[in-house]
Amino acid sequence: MNSFKNKDGKVILEGLIKTIQQNKDYLSKIDGEIGDGDHGINMNKGFTICEERIAGKPLNLTDGLKELAMILMMEIGGSMGPLYGTMFFEMSKTTEGKEDINSEVFAEMLSKAVAGIQSLGEAKLGDKTILDTLIPAERAFKDAIDSDFSTAIDRMIESAEKGKDSTINLVAKIGRASRLGERSRGVLDAGATSCFLLLQAMGKTIKELLSHD
Repeated sequence: MNSFKNKDGKVILEGLIKTIQQNKDYLSKIDGEIGDGDHGINMNKGFTICEERIAGKPLNLTDGLKELAMILMMEIGGSMGPLYGTMFFEMSKTTEGKEDINSEVFAEMLSKAVAGIQSLGEAKLGDKTILDTLIPAERAFKDAIDSDFSTAIDRMIESAEKGKDSTINLVAKIGRASRLGERSRGVLDAGATSCFLLLQAMGKTIKELLSHD
């Protein structure tokens, strides 16, 4: 199938939550190299709050993403709360009122996520941020959109991983790490890494939903 039902999308949220919970120590370790070392802690706090809020509720993808977005924007500290909150809120708006989520809708979700994050600041590709993962992922998905949804997801994940890995050799231009200048080179960006893990988890669950239909 080339689409999945919005009403079945709660499992996507559950996959995102599990991924952050499993990687919280790893993300904080990376962040500790050039940042505050609290990225995994803050992300885990927000995603675990979401886990508690959605437990037992028959949420669709739209409502689940909106719930997560509000928690990240309002209830966790650090710079990543507003960034990820905006990303998931823009994704939720894209799916609103749509019964089926196909590759065209998902491409728009990625585009709106990029635009939303870019609207918050000056960051661009190559600045060692979340966008170094998200922009290549969005472009790769769109480039593969004429193939089936599942194949486009694979291309997205591959490009997201390459984007994440590219941050090792970049110098931070935005945020606390930018104060280190050249000393920020040689370390993965924590935000780019969590973004890859989230896109990978989202893609994996979407592929499972597509295979069920």
